[in-house]
Amino acid sequence: MLLIRPVESVLPVLLPLFTERVACGFPSPAQDYVEDRLNLNTLLIAHPGATYFVKVSGDSMVGAGIGDGDLLVVDRSLSACHGNIVIAAVDGEFTVKELRKHPYLQLVPHNSNYSPITFQDAEELQIFGVVTFSIKSHK
Repeated sequence: MLLIRPVESVLPVLLPLFTERVACGFPSPAQDYVEDRLNLNTLLIAHPGATYFVKVSGDSMVGAGIGDGDLLVVDRSLSACHGNIVIAAVDGEFTVKELRKHPYLQLVPHNSNYSPITFQDAEELQIFGVVTFSIKSHK
């Protein structure tokens, strides 16, 4: 069973934010000044009392850009809608999948090596939050 407990608040760390975008194609001249400060808590967490982080294990969501070891930001206060990526419990096991409500209720992986999980009754499905962001390491 997943235990979700809020952690103590700490003072925010304000990091430099360069509002000049970085080109993925040809490089552009870099700006030498900071235009603003960014608090990652403000950016990533809309509802602090209902938000938790969870680390991903496995590759069933690689097509959605979510891979093994990624850190997910999950908001329990949001109502899960068709097309949201959610944390759900299936037969006592937690999973991250896309929620589809029509034409029938199912959790859909984003990797063709895995099959969707279909539900006959909405009571069978327990949603533990909507994924709002994924954080991935590139090292």
